[in-house]
Amino acid sequence: MANRYRLPPLPSIREIIELYKIRALKKLSQNFLLDANLNKKIVRSAGRLKDGWVCEVGPGPGGITRAILEKNPEELAVIEKDPRFIPGLELLNEASGGKIKIYHGDVLRFNTEEIIPQSKRRAWTEKTPNIHLIGNLPFSVSTPLIVQWLENIATKTGPWKYGRVRMTLTFQKEVMQRMVASVADIQRSRLSIMTQYLCDVRHEFTIPGKAFVPKPDVDVSVVHFVPRIEPLIDVPFKYVEKVVRHIFHYRQKMIKHGVRTLFPPDRPELTEDMFKLADINPSTRSFMLSISDMGRLAMVYQTLCDENPGLFEYYYRDETNAAEWRRKKLPLNL
Repeated sequence: MANRYRLPPLPSIREIIELYKIRALKKLSQNFLLDANLNKKIVRSAGRLKDGWVCEVGPGPGGITRAILEKNPEELAVIEKDPRFIPGLELLNEASGGKIKIYHGDVLRFNTEEIIPQSKRRAWTEKTPNIHLIGNLPFSVSTPLIVQWLENIATKTGPWKYGRVRMTLTFQKEVMQRMVASVADIQRSRLSIMTQYLCDVRHEFTIPGKAFVPKPDVDVSVVHFVPRIEPLIDVPFKYVEKVVRHIFHYRQKMIKHGVRTLFPPDRPELTEDMFKLADINPSTRSFMLSISDMGRLAMVYQTLCDENPGLFEYYYRDETNAAEWRRKKLPLNL
């Protein structure tokens, strides 16, 4: 392609690692992907990046970073927690003519929305903005981060102030299988519901563990997320998350066991009301519930919380909290 952006000759990723004497840290769940073709394949999964704004999470030695730059985005921001990688990223920035903005920080605490150009903003109901979040994430970060970002999507906060921003991220293969699992799939879990009700989730491809240095014990999957214009559950995130979390505490048991933990033990009738109003069989197993089923349960739970102030704050594993309910005997309106 005549207009393809090309970087000048640079040290290979392996040479960068050797130059700066970088070793993968087990405590940070670091595994380096040195295969340039696989890095390019990850970036292709993100879609068209030309003239867009891209944020790469955890660039490490810069393999995916190079592949992103070849797609000629308008600007590339990288967020890296490990200071050992900063010199190599600065070298790459110099070679790119200053296209990279390097931020040293922890993505779980980083205000990404503050660095996105206002010019890229799109209304939620319009087509997706030319803004992309991409990352080959350490396993220790990937699941907490996606849960945090899903809440941002639900509330249209963080990067999602700017529209339906797409994500292309890596996860352990088992985590990917949970995200895309359908009803009755044994892999169906909390992540299945939380990702699917908010996003169109697509498994792109899986990378064998042997492609990474050091080799992890699992394979790694690339997953692409596009936020839905309308979520499949029209209930505030906090109610959906709590109901789903409690139900999947007991994945292999009947859902009545998980739902029961949403309510004080001296109010068993609330569990009965939940199932009756949601029209759900309490003997159903969690992985047999559809998103529509979960939506009805979350909607009823929200209604019960609205009718009974303080109910949402009840948590069965907090002994102090449970004792407070027993001591006060707070009246619950039915």
